[in-house]
Amino acid sequence: MPLALLALTVGAFGIGMTEFVIMGLLPEIATDFGVSIPTAGFLVTGYALGVVLGAPLMTALGTRISRKRMLMLLMGLFIVGNLLSALAPGYEAMLAGRVVSSFAHGAFFGIGSVVAADLVAPGKRAGAIATMFTGLTVANVVGVPLGTFIGQNAGWRVTFVVVAALGVVGLLGVARLVPERPVPEGGGRLRHEVAAFRNAQVLLAMAMTVLGFGGVFAAITYITPMMTEVAGFADSSVTWLLVLFGLGMVAGNLIGGRFADRALMPLLYVSLGALSVVLALFTLAAHHKVTAAISIVLIGACGFATVPPLQKRVLDQASGAPTLASAVNIGAFNLGNALAAWLGGAVITAGLGYTAPNALGAALAASALVLAVVAHALERRRKATPSRLVTGSVVAAVPSAASGRRS
Repeated sequence: MPLALLALTVGAFGIGMTEFVIMGLLPEIATDFGVSIPTAGFLVTGYALGVVLGAPLMTALGTRISRKRMLMLLMGLFIVGNLLSALAPGYEAMLAGRVVSSFAHGAFFGIGSVVAADLVAPGKRAGAIATMFTGLTVANVVGVPLGTFIGQNAGWRVTFVVVAALGVVGLLGVARLVPERPVPEGGGRLRHEVAAFRNAQVLLAMAMTVLGFGGVFAAITYITPMMTEVAGFADSSVTWLLVLFGLGMVAGNLIGGRFADRALMPLLYVSLGALSVVLALFTLAAHHKVTAAISIVLIGACGFATVPPLQKRVLDQASGAPTLASAVNIGAFNLGNALAAWLGGAVITAGLGYTAPNALGAALAASALVLAVVAHALERRRKATPSRLVTGSVVAAVPSAASGRRS
């Protein structure tokens, strides 16, 4: 593995920790600021929306500088945002800190995906992307449970100080290990990058990302109250449940990276279909401890098996101008997070119970599967059209030649 990939993985670890640790700390933060659990859930939604807005904005601002320097600037912004969260005097200030740190998220993963793919041979691009995303998934196995434990025992503010320190490590890693390369000719121009969005397949892949990952977050955003109030787990057990979710994420990410280079669309069919089924069953499984724990692992695995193939599909379809499209697709993951967190809070507030977001997530994942089928069908039709035209021309030319001979 190139050492530059290790640096990207470290940065991804810190970003993954700050994104997901908030879910294990929602009750403590809500109590500290005197707000409800659904209101505290907007700290998830606000972060996700910040990624959606920050991904294209920060990437566009960085089109004139090298990718390495942009990655370093993004890690610096990430550090500042987490320190603001740690020192926030009130809920609104905490939300502002979350948004600041989120502005680094989408562009870091988007630019990092392009850098990772460029470091390896073409047939190993999905594997390289998956390696970088391993930092995010491992953060859920190690970082998030540790951050939750620290937050529950030493205070949630300490958790965000630790995250900021990880950002410093990531910044140093990028500075030392990621190679400095010039801005790609043509590819560094914003107009050239924007042109990738004229491809309907790029837009369809991003829509799959929004709906598919939204299905995951519909359930996971409110996992703490769901497990304590419905399944009957103690508050202290949430840490280990998040470990299980993280293990599922690691497994799914590795599976996605392994098979996306060879069977991208079949992998999406299987993972999105399985995700919709697991989420639907989780509505019932959440009432029992054992089945709830198994479901959490499967949600993480099925959800993150879609990440490498979806990111690679965007890179492939936006070939020649992948940087902005890659970053916007990371924003699409978080648009799904924001949408699902908001809708999940709405169904809970409506009195449908803490398991209602699971059914919502199943519907979102099933919708992503439908889009995958449509996108693949359109792609096959487009590829088949030229051959039919050529065949028709040849057939039409034969009678013309024959009639010419008769004349």
